[in-house]
Amino acid sequence: MVFFVRGAEEVPCPCCTENLEIIGSRERKVRGGGGELRQLVIRRLRCAGCRRIHHELPDLLIPYKRYDSRCIEQAVTEPEASVTACAETSTLRRWKVWFRVLSIYFILVLQALEARMSGLAPGSPEASDHLRMTSAPAFRQQGPGWLARLVRPVANAHLWVHTRFAYLSAPALR
Repeated sequence: MVFFVRGAEEVPCPCCTENLEIIGSRERKVRGGGGELRQLVIRRLRCAGCRRIHHELPDLLIPYKRYDSRCIEQAVTEPEASVTACAETSTLRRWKVWFRVLSIYFILVLQALEARMSGLAPGSPEASDHLRMTSAPAFRQQGPGWLARLVRPVANAHLWVHTRFAYLSAPALR
């Protein structure tokens, strides 16, 4: 079964805030918690200003991950024995390492974006107090869907760090 992903609102370019034009679509496969494979058709958008290409990702996707966000969220939150995602234990461990390494980065990016949006000057005492308010445990307490809410602004701000593929070896992952 194929699902078409289309946003109802018009979103400006996250880089330069110009209009985005639809230039086509692409297929993207995603695995759910039970291991079922779903095929999504995701729109490709080009910015009229900076000419960058963007993909319209739904909340259930995390950039460059093949499982939906609920599976990864469960894997990084719960003990390995209680995870119901249909994935190998090595994949579950990689997700935990991925989140442990990047969670601080995600929080810092969110804090910087929040300070920028609120108009606080970098380095000011008000900005420093404001930036201490957000943490990874605070996001986890927001209930289901916290991981999607955490990574979406980072991806939309073009500050996503692409990690290594699963088949590459790295001492940090062992």
